[in-house]
Parts: sequence; structure tokens; C-alpha cells
Amino acid sequence: MANRRDIQHAVVTEFQRRVGNPILGRLPIQTLLETTGRVSGQPRITPIGGRRTGGSFWLVSEFGTRSQYVRNIEADNRVRLRLRGRWLTGTAHLMPDDDPIARLRSLPRANSTAVRLVGTDLLSIRIDLD
Repeated sequence: MANRRDIQHAVVTEFQRRVGNPILGRLPIQTLLETTGRVSGQPRITPIGGRRTGGSFWLVSEFGTRSQYVRNIEADNRVRLRLRGRWLTGTAHLMPDDDPIARLRSLPRANSTAVRLVGTDLLSIRIDLD
């Protein structure tokens, strides 16, 4: 029997995959994260929310290591990030010791609210930009 967190993860992930990500990925102002698929080796693009702070970009994954892009980062932490229409390269670091709730308070409000509402396993991620 699936628990509430598993059901929530399945519903939100399916919605993101079929509705949210295809729409958001086409918006020129949307921040995009490109990882390398851990099995396919192909580029995988995910719309994300977060904020650049100096030479780093911070975000919070709503499903932690259950998120496919996080699993891709675990396999290869070299990423690309589209910020304001410009692609940048960097190295992603999972930050399990960082407080994701506190981190969300420092990130854009709309995305942070959505992450807190649907997230079950919050995980902070820092991308050190080249």
C-alpha cells in the first residue's frame, strides 16, 4: 500500500512531466537546469526556480534524491544553467546539511511557496558557476 508521500510524489511528478515542464520550458524567462542523463547520457532539461548569489545559484528540490534531475547530478555533477536567456556552466552540489526551509525563505517567493506546498523531501542544491 502506497503512503501519502508516495502518492503525492507520483501525482506531482506526472503533472510536472506532462503539463508544467513542457509549458515552463518554452518561456524565455524561465530558469532551466540541464543535467546529463545517468543512463542515456543525453541532455535533460528541467525548469527550476532559485536565485543567483554571487558565483553560485541556489535551489531546493521538492523531492530530494527522488527527483530525476537530482539522481542525474549524483551521477555527474557538471551542469548547465539558463539564467535570463544565457547558458552558464557549473558544478552542482547536494547540500543535505543546509536547512531547506530557511533556504526557501531566501529564494523567489512564488517558486518557494510551490515547493513547500508539494514537496515531501526538500533538499538544498548549490551550483557553483564557472
